[in-house]
Amino acid sequence: MLIGEYIHTLDPKKRLALPSKFRKELGKKVVVTRGLDNCLFVYPIKAWQKMSEKIAELPIGQADTRGFGRFMLAGAVESDIDTIGRILVPDFLKDFAKLETQVSVIGVHDRVELWNKDLWDNYRNRIEGQADALAEKLGEVGIL
Repeated sequence: MLIGEYIHTLDPKKRLALPSKFRKELGKKVVVTRGLDNCLFVYPIKAWQKMSEKIAELPIGQADTRGFGRFMLAGAVESDIDTIGRILVPDFLKDFAKLETQVSVIGVHDRVELWNKDLWDNYRNRIEGQADALAEKLGEVGIL
């Protein structure tokens, strides 16, 4: 399971070292794609296959599902993890997530999220302030 929060540096060649605790689970190749909330999602190949299969099952007759499929799949790139644990972040994905030198690397169960550090700090603070209300809503639908 991928969990935790780390700060890593995106070098001038757009390479980002992944936390060593994530590397074994991620394997030697990952898929990087646009994520929600203006971050990037990084999936191990097996988790990406499951996600892309779910997206492929969405009805193409609905504009929203077509759009979501395009959003996730058209921006996806495979990236090898090099011998020192780095991935290459293409310009279009770097720009989408507004990544700068300091990147928050977040483990979220079956994926890693890459965030602009300031955007992550703001998002985390907002969600932390809403944690009780979010738990109430999850309790109402029987999840907590």
